Amino acid sequence: MGVGMAIQAEWGIYSMLNKLKRAALGAHTPHDKATAASKPVPMPLPAQVRILMSQHIGAPATPVVKPGDYVTVGQKIGDVPENALGCPVHSSVSGTVREIIKKTVPTGAVVEHIVIDNDKQSTMCPDIKPVMKKLTECTTDEIISIIREAGISGMGGAAFPTYAKIKSAIGKVDKIIINCAECEPFITANHRLLLEHPASVVNGIKILLKALEVRCAYIAIEDNKLDAAEKLEELLADSKMISVKIMKTKYPQGDERQLIFALTGVEIPTGKLPADVGCVIFNAETCSAIYKAFAYGTPLTSRIITVDGDCVKHPKNILVPIGATFPDILAFCGGLKRQPAKLISGGPMMGMAQWDEEMPVTKSTSAILLFSDKFGKKNVEHPTCIHCGKCVNNCPMHLMPMYIAQFSMTDDWKRAEEYGAMSCVECGSCSYNCPGGVEIVQHIRKAKAAIKAEAARIKSLKPDA
Repeated sequence: MGVGMAIQAEWGIYSMLNKLKRAALGAHTPHDKATAASKPVPMPLPAQVRILMSQHIGAPATPVVKPGDYVTVGQKIGDVPENALGCPVHSSVSGTVREIIKKTVPTGAVVEHIVIDNDKQSTMCPDIKPVMKKLTECTTDEIISIIREAGISGMGGAAFPTYAKIKSAIGKVDKIIINCAECEPFITANHRLLLEHPASVVNGIKILLKALEVRCAYIAIEDNKLDAAEKLEELLADSKMISVKIMKTKYPQGDERQLIFALTGVEIPTGKLPADVGCVIFNAETCSAIYKAFAYGTPLTSRIITVDGDCVKHPKNILVPIGATFPDILAFCGGLKRQPAKLISGGPMMGMAQWDEEMPVTKSTSAILLFSDKFGKKNVEHPTCIHCGKCVNNCPMHLMPMYIAQFSMTDDWKRAEEYGAMSCVECGSCSYNCPGGVEIVQHIRKAKAAIKAEAARIKSLKPDA
């Protein structure tokens, strides 16, 4: 074997080992999928809902109703200008607008809430009607308009307006990936959706294929949900464009960069987006919402969530109206069996701890989790980096998280940015694996916020800004 061939062979072995290492990155968390057998049940409509005007990335919606107005289910109550990134907001109940208030949400933003007293009649908005044209006759612009008017944003947690994601991907992608990983512990809402209503997800995918004019879609699902995969494969027996791809169960398998790597072996370069490597990703429940907008004309006014944790008396999956408050949802689950120490909206890894127990469900709320002080990692009184390297070895983005955290602790935003703070996906694998108890991801979040603020400040100083 010549020197060149030897080097090539060695490089091939190195690449293979690197890919194997990449496949193991992240955090191998306990599944804790206690509600995996819980079919989603609709909760009784609450006496009142509180609907946020900002449930998406982009400009908050502006209320188009006022106190005293009567509203119907599916009626638009908040809107954004056509040229602004954002989504309309619709009423999930019929009744009277009690008030419009401003409240600080857990992100720190002050957001308008429209409070509606439910008349329990569920009177539907007369404007709601299905799309009468065949899908083959619909243009891309028509599909985008329907999805926008339905107020659909990403329901996996990111809440990016779906119509905008489609527009940005047109002509750039050759495959659609449907994220059914649901890799966070406890959450099983998507799993149950795939078991109970797989056709709604598949039909939503067909609409996306038509909108983007591509002929390849992968439904990416972890190997701890093989029952759902079998249902989908039965449904797709004759499909030449949509296929089910089984992935290894690990966290954060549902991150878009991990998904693309797992399915295609392609790594997204730093600073690039999935569309730059020919892919676009949508959540399973987002696909179902798209189908409902076409088949029935219904905007996004409800979703499935998982309610679980060691404090919940009867954990279950529930179909809830957008705007239902946590206390009403917990009452439907039989209340609490012990005092919670932490209330989380979303998963335990990437979800957000709530300080306001009266918060309502939004379009991106996938779960409500309540844990006692007996659950999870204990707070360390004096968290200290012991230089073990676990955060580096497990970072799916190949970063050195502890260095970024240390720069953040000293307000050295420039160095934090140089070490890749903005590439962090905030999956929490570093904090989860840290034996020294350092809340690494929280320090990185602080750095990212400061870097963004500084970039905005510099932009504002430019004459043409």
